[in-house]
Amino acid sequence: MQTRHIQTDRLNQQVLEAGSGPLVLLIHGFPELGVSWRAQVEALAAAGYHAVAPDMRGYGGTDKPADTTGYGILDLVGDMVDLVRALGETSCVAVGHDWGAPVAWHCALTRPDLFRAVFALSVPFQPRRPTGPPTAAMAALSKRAGLGQLYISQFQAADAHEAFEADPAAALRKAFYAYDGATPDGRQSTGFFPEGETFISTIPNDATLPPWMSEAHFREYVAAFSAGGFKGPVDWYRNLDRNWAGTAFLQDARVRVPAAFVVGERDPVRHYAGAHEAGLKDWAPDLRTQVVVPGAGHWIQQERPDEVNRLLLDFLRQPGVGA
Repeated sequence: MQTRHIQTDRLNQQVLEAGSGPLVLLIHGFPELGVSWRAQVEALAAAGYHAVAPDMRGYGGTDKPADTTGYGILDLVGDMVDLVRALGETSCVAVGHDWGAPVAWHCALTRPDLFRAVFALSVPFQPRRPTGPPTAAMAALSKRAGLGQLYISQFQAADAHEAFEADPAAALRKAFYAYDGATPDGRQSTGFFPEGETFISTIPNDATLPPWMSEAHFREYVAAFSAGGFKGPVDWYRNLDRNWAGTAFLQDARVRVPAAFVVGERDPVRHYAGAHEAGLKDWAPDLRTQVVVPGAGHWIQQERPDEVNRLLLDFLRQPGVGA
């Protein structure tokens, strides 16, 4: 396993990689890094694949454009297209978790010639709806739920990242705790917050690291986000309405390549993405696998690495997937 930098068309990307064989691209979410996939990189390499896990645009050792508009979904998909080409490959399987899942879904949706299959964790495919910008829909959802504001709506504020940057270690510890499967009922986040509160302020101050996260692994996150900040990562959320405006050409498009979806039973994302999970087969007609992992939370590839690795390798071995 090695870390190196790869210059692509628009970015210098840091990647964690190992192995040789068919390419599998591992796309992380918020607030994660390429090292979030360490267990998968190791397992894939041992099974005869070339596993590559980049720090995504705005994260870790990869470039961090200053302009908020540089973090749109087509920019993120373009980064992955550029990376595959820079690696000398002509096709790969896209694997994504959290925000990385929408990137992986859109890789398969827009470039099925290059991304021959998609394996998504935690976040199901969410089709573009013709009913208007998503932030308005989120506000309506929050009002109907009566639980306060959804954190994604809060992240639209220009200064939202500052709550994380005030104390990166505390913010990261709380975030991992609040969405972990081992966190007791009543202390796990729902993603909705009362007026005047923030993502960070609603999580108990005595939050501990999840059982799967070592102090050494946690220090990797703290060092990366202390150095690089949270503006770029939160900018991904600030492009939701812009993404909607720029993807009218994808209206009613379906993911036609072989697909898989895995989610933790206790993943809080299910509170606001459950309907998309239930209707996934309608939008990914070649859905080969859909699994709910009992007791698991949001950080599933780290919480349950053995199970995720087994499901991923089983998927890759299916006809038309792993090549």
